[in-house]
Amino acid sequence: MNMGLLDIYSDYLISQNGYATATGLSSMLDGQISHDKITRFLNTGSSTSKDLWLYVKPTLRKIEYSKGGVLIIDDSIEEKPYTDENELVNWHYSHAKHRCIKGINLMSCLVRYDDIALPVAFEAIRKNIRYSDVKTKKEKRQASINKNELFRSMVEQAVKNGVLFDYVLADNWFGSNENIRFLNEDMKKKFIVGIKSNRLVACQEDGKKGQYQNLSSLNLKDGEKRIVSLKGCSFSVALISKVFKNEDDSTGTLYLVTNDLESSADQIYDVYKKRWHIEEYHKSIKQNASLEKSPTKVERSQSNHIFASIVAYCKLEFLKMKTNLNHFALKYKILIKANQIAYEELKKLQSFEVGCVR
Repeated sequence: MNMGLLDIYSDYLISQNGYATATGLSSMLDGQISHDKITRFLNTGSSTSKDLWLYVKPTLRKIEYSKGGVLIIDDSIEEKPYTDENELVNWHYSHAKHRCIKGINLMSCLVRYDDIALPVAFEAIRKNIRYSDVKTKKEKRQASINKNELFRSMVEQAVKNGVLFDYVLADNWFGSNENIRFLNEDMKKKFIVGIKSNRLVACQEDGKKGQYQNLSSLNLKDGEKRIVSLKGCSFSVALISKVFKNEDDSTGTLYLVTNDLESSADQIYDVYKKRWHIEEYHKSIKQNASLEKSPTKVERSQSNHIFASIVAYCKLEFLKMKTNLNHFALKYKILIKANQIAYEELKKLQSFEVGCVR
């Protein structure tokens, strides 16, 4: 990928507030770069996690700590209801909306130190296998590599790249036995992950006898911690229960498991709360880095636009380190300046119009 054009295009994704188009960028630059050149840039090459790692590595090495870092993995859907379906743009189940929505399912891996979070890997889910549904006889798509496989791949690559972190954090969609065993036995890493209430667990003394019961039947109190065995795992984990309130005033229970058996329930939950930063990343990359504002129709250009949006997020994170302003404050500052310039230009035009009338 042309790094010079990537720099220009990612700056454009931050500074503009409408649809991100090749024509719009060319016009902003007064035609210094043609829209054809920008279109060719988006349709050339294919940027991957390796390119992202090379981009963030120099800054990461300056800010990383030997202790206190967390690796966070989660996915989000970039909605594209009016774009033609392809391997990238497809139907995905949204856990937030509890239904399937059309768009691009982006999986990201971030490392966080204090209040700084940088993505070190990403992957857009490609549903590259077509098959016929037995019941409906309709053609459907599925991915040859599922999200749990990508989860393990991202953790392994972060370890190989020498990323420093104390814990791997993930919600209950990645709390499978295979993932938990992988983190504990293969990666030798501490983890704090959510698990669903239908998991089978046993207290230590019962686990050896195979006396497992449904997690929800334990009736754990808010903030309670127990050492248990998960069915399918040969090692003990600490189980923590946390009651939370929803926006509609209803309550729910979050269950967390960790191989950190020594820390208290409060300490474990305090670490897990750092996972929230990836939700801020999802929000910022959509609203401040123009992730959802590209009308591109071709898979390659869609993929390269995603990469450029992640680079734009990184630039905002770099600026946050310098200015102590969050991404939304930085975006607002840029747009206010743009509005001031537009206002002055309008006044000039109005003045010229009055002069002509006279």
